[in-house]
Amino acid sequence: MTSYLSAIGTANPPHRLLQAQIGDFMARALQFDDADTRKLRALYRVSGIGHRYTVLPDYGRANGDFTFFPNTTDLEPFPSVGARMRVYRQEALPLAAAAAESCLQQAPEVAADTITHLISVSCTGMYAPGLDIELVNRLGLRPDIQRTCVNFMGCYAAFNALKLADAICRADADSRVLVVCTELCTIHFQKHHEEDHLISNALFGDGAAAALVVGTPTGSRPHLAMEAFHCGLEPDGHADMAWHVNDFGFEMTLSSYVPKLIQRGIRKLTDDLLRNLPVQLADIRHFAIHPGGRRILETIEQELGLSKQDNAPAYHVLREYGNMSSATVLFVLRELLGGLTAADAGAPILSFAFGPGLTLEAMLLRVV
Repeated sequence: MTSYLSAIGTANPPHRLLQAQIGDFMARALQFDDADTRKLRALYRVSGIGHRYTVLPDYGRANGDFTFFPNTTDLEPFPSVGARMRVYRQEALPLAAAAAESCLQQAPEVAADTITHLISVSCTGMYAPGLDIELVNRLGLRPDIQRTCVNFMGCYAAFNALKLADAICRADADSRVLVVCTELCTIHFQKHHEEDHLISNALFGDGAAAALVVGTPTGSRPHLAMEAFHCGLEPDGHADMAWHVNDFGFEMTLSSYVPKLIQRGIRKLTDDLLRNLPVQLADIRHFAIHPGGRRILETIEQELGLSKQDNAPAYHVLREYGNMSSATVLFVLRELLGGLTAADAGAPILSFAFGPGLTLEAMLLRVV
């Protein structure tokens, strides 16, 4: 039996800011001198990001007009975990619901009360009763819907949710699974000067994405059959990509060494995924790669012999949204799905995502 990715919806908060604008905020917040400000602006220019979205208007305002950060030169007292989680509780539901509604609008033949399972995904906030229960009430889902939460797994978490949805639909072809990834990365800005923190501050934005996974295709639109998954680990990267809860928010460690670790593991990951399938890398023309950063995309291209055009959906998402953690790869798949034509029927799609561990996830899909 096969499961099918039937529809994908996305949503972003209202504050859309130029990357350079966010860079200027960061330079002021970190109280950089002229030399360090120039270096930081250079980092933001070469990031491959044009815009990012945030639930916090402060990133586009001058000190004195902040509504979340203190209106002090050093932003002290710096917002606590509790303050950041209050923002998450306020902002996560409308964003998640908008993505889910967008997804279901693309599948009008699937009524909300016929969805059998809900999988909510997030690594940027949590509370109980949680986002999953609030989505049931907001979307009009069945109260007896089976709910699962995938929390704190980082940028690759959508793959774990899709694996679970795949297993559910393979076991019961009548299943209809709604996966909702919601990430408010920008509420976790940290005032550290270390390179790891400067890099993560330069990459992450806010967004939500929802995917409908079914055991039987519905409607006449293209579907993506999920044919195979494979997970790999690069233990040497255990400390190079990490995510910890500390007193003043969730702190991301994102080392500049991560692209080298991905370069070391991406060929083996691809070979392991395809080894027992009737598909070779040379047969694949569509790619949905999590844009963890520009250097990560370039590293994968070099290692697998891909062109920038092969990677166009990932570059588009990186440029327009930045890295939105778990939601990002669904944004890329949505971008790819929207460009498919009748000539793509039967075409394989190779997708990757990466996260703490260092975890490398791969998935093979096929256009139906």
